[in-house]
Amino acid sequence: MKLQPRPLLLLHDDRLLLERVRRAARDRFRLIRVDNWEELRQGIAEAPPAAIALVDPYRGQRNGSGPSPYLQQLLQSYPSATIVVALNSDLAQHRDLWLLGEWGIAEVLQIYEDSSQSALRRRLFSARAQPLRRLLSHDDTIQLTGRARSILDAAIATVMVGGYPKDLARSLGFSPATLLRWCERSQIPKPRRLLLWMRVLFASALLDDPGHTVFSVGLACGYSGDQALRRAIKSVVPYSPTELRRMGAFETVSKAFFAEIHELRDLTQEKV
Repeated sequence: MKLQPRPLLLLHDDRLLLERVRRAARDRFRLIRVDNWEELRQGIAEAPPAAIALVDPYRGQRNGSGPSPYLQQLLQSYPSATIVVALNSDLAQHRDLWLLGEWGIAEVLQIYEDSSQSALRRRLFSARAQPLRRLLSHDDTIQLTGRARSILDAAIATVMVGGYPKDLARSLGFSPATLLRWCERSQIPKPRRLLLWMRVLFASALLDDPGHTVFSVGLACGYSGDQALRRAIKSVVPYSPTELRRMGAFETVSKAFFAEIHELRDLTQEKV
């Protein structure tokens, strides 16, 4: 299976930035230019969880009037979206940076400071790690080993590009048998089950976004629609997408994920 590049939605007019983004994207991102906030909103609504948006936070604003309220509205509708802002440090005010952080921006790129291709790629991949940091910081009662964290990181990256267990093993430099063994030693779910959890976790994050319908979440996560999404969710938690929304989808599913890890650890200790 050939893994698909991650969508990178660009709403910015800086020509230097555009050229750098094109070089940095290469085979790891699929660059999609949009012309206005409404097109960006539509693109995020239809994009898979892997997508990143790189935007000018001042687009359409007068000098000194602060970041665009359209950006704030976008993040209120799709708080799970990974949005990176690219700005000129000469124009950015400390209050604006604080405000962007409050709105939920994933990363800030300084156009004339993060000037190299490698710096730009680091910023984009740093934003890419946001879902992982959110997940791993969610339960401090479980001390994950370095190996377990590496497998979880790779599992998230694999799911975001539509991969399977064999792709997860390949990304870690393992054979499928070795990956299975390391999952068991790390006391985390087996590869197929782990990827299912990651897909459902991404879906639950989207379900918490008021801008998404259940059907659009299913499509965004690679399912044929809402029925396929319901079946996937039911295979790990006993709730429907509508019930999860009322309960707090990501909160509920992440607790169930860590509860399963607790159970795996208890079973391992019983065997010793």
